[in-house]
Amino acid sequence: MKPFDLLGNAVRAKEIFTVFARHGFADFINQLDLPTALARRFQSPAPLKKSKWERIRLAAEELGPAWVKFGQLLSMRPDLIPHPLILELRKLQNDVAPVAFDEIRRLMAEELEADPDHVFVELEQAPLAAGSLAQVYRARIHESDTPVAVKVQRPGIARSIRADLDLAEWLAEQLHQRIGALRPYDLPSVIEAVHDGVEREIDFRHEARNQAYFSTRNPSPEHVFAPKVFSDYTTDKLLVMDLVEGEPVGPDVVGPERARELAAEGAGSIVRQVLIDGFFHADPHGGNVLVTPDGRLCFLDWGLAGHLTRRLRYALADFWIAAVEGDAESIVRIAGELAPPGARTDLREMEKDVTLALREELNFAIGRQEIGRAMLKLLFIFGDHGIPLSRDYSLMAKAVLAIEEVGRALDPEFDLRQHARPVLKQLFRERTGPRAVARRSREFLRGTLSSLQDLPSSVQRLVRRLEHDQITVNLDHRGLDDLDNSIETASNRITLGLVSGSLIIGSSMIVTTGIEPLLFGYPALGIVGYLMSAMVGFYIIWDIVRHGRHK
Repeated sequence: MKPFDLLGNAVRAKEIFTVFARHGFADFINQLDLPTALARRFQSPAPLKKSKWERIRLAAEELGPAWVKFGQLLSMRPDLIPHPLILELRKLQNDVAPVAFDEIRRLMAEELEADPDHVFVELEQAPLAAGSLAQVYRARIHESDTPVAVKVQRPGIARSIRADLDLAEWLAEQLHQRIGALRPYDLPSVIEAVHDGVEREIDFRHEARNQAYFSTRNPSPEHVFAPKVFSDYTTDKLLVMDLVEGEPVGPDVVGPERARELAAEGAGSIVRQVLIDGFFHADPHGGNVLVTPDGRLCFLDWGLAGHLTRRLRYALADFWIAAVEGDAESIVRIAGELAPPGARTDLREMEKDVTLALREELNFAIGRQEIGRAMLKLLFIFGDHGIPLSRDYSLMAKAVLAIEEVGRALDPEFDLRQHARPVLKQLFRERTGPRAVARRSREFLRGTLSSLQDLPSSVQRLVRRLEHDQITVNLDHRGLDDLDNSIETASNRITLGLVSGSLIIGSSMIVTTGIEPLLFGYPALGIVGYLMSAMVGFYIIWDIVRHGRHK
């Protein structure tokens, strides 16, 4: 961000810096290259007892909806930020004071290009929910009398988020350049990743497409589902979908037996979304999962979804199995295979870090089985060692962690491994079954035939170039550089030797003539010649001694 942009947002910038200083980060603020209009000495309060990660979360909550959203998106990037900060950012509160209905109504009219009363009946003025980005209202569609939930973006929130994001980008760049301790976290890249996520979330059409796609791929709508979207009324700031009545998941909502069944159904759905479909809900925490009166699970808020290719799904399954078995060596090997070209890392050192992470989070001997936390730590270890994996792996780890928490809320004995096992078997059949073999055979034959088809034309081009003497052969003589240098050095020394010898002979001839002027009774010109020849001779001897006779 350029300095004049910062000055244009001076009021908001000052507010942001003040909040961070109040939460104990004044030392960082005072190291920034602030314009004169903002330059001042910020002071931290008395020493705070809270951890620096908790203070970051509290500062984000105080700065408002935009920074809450930044924090929520950052919590989905365990490959970029430390594990303790991930856990703190997941605590960010999304509930904020609602915007007045008159403002919401005006935005509805702009998006619908019609009076909301002509589209909806029984449009309630009190929101069902108010989040950092949007508010949700109960209504009915006028034409079909269908009960719907109308999700409306908070007026001006997109502009506010982008302005705050500009400030965050400038702040990240300044901190990255000026504070060496923060450089390993590559803050500019972190904010860039958040920027991409924000742009997707503030366009509700992405969420609508994600919900619709899940509904077409969902094999068990009798157990889990997503609300139907009414695309005719949906825009980038307005989302209309089926109204789903239900309660947040919890053991007090249904009986213990049904709670265990719901935990199994939810976990099975998420694991299948990840490993089989390669498309999954990225944040299925308790607030985004409802239990309907008919006993089904409804996944809400599809603003952020993960996408995995076949190769990434297969690698993830291998990761999963190796992690559960505590096989750090296999995990490091798989990560190395997925690393970008040219990535350099100390695999032995990374294997030590992976082994420690597995012992801390997946120690089944003592009942420690935090697969989601283990995945978060592993992704940070990979990134810390120069192997940044796909962003969607980060979303997967966050989804697994969330569904584990929901599962344990419903069933204290919840074990994700049991629900993942049948999906892993299905994936194994997909990888090794007859269809997989046939697919790989087709791909091999297609590639081979393509190469064979290109071979005649390649040979023909080569023959034509031979006929017209257009073949150029470049020879690289290796090991001859030292010989060239030696010849050049010897030539220089021989030349200097000849010059020295000529000076001696010429000077001797002059000395015998006795011509004036005289120096010590001898012709001065001859004496000068002797001195010059001596200087050249001494230089040759000094050069030989300095570089050695081999030079």
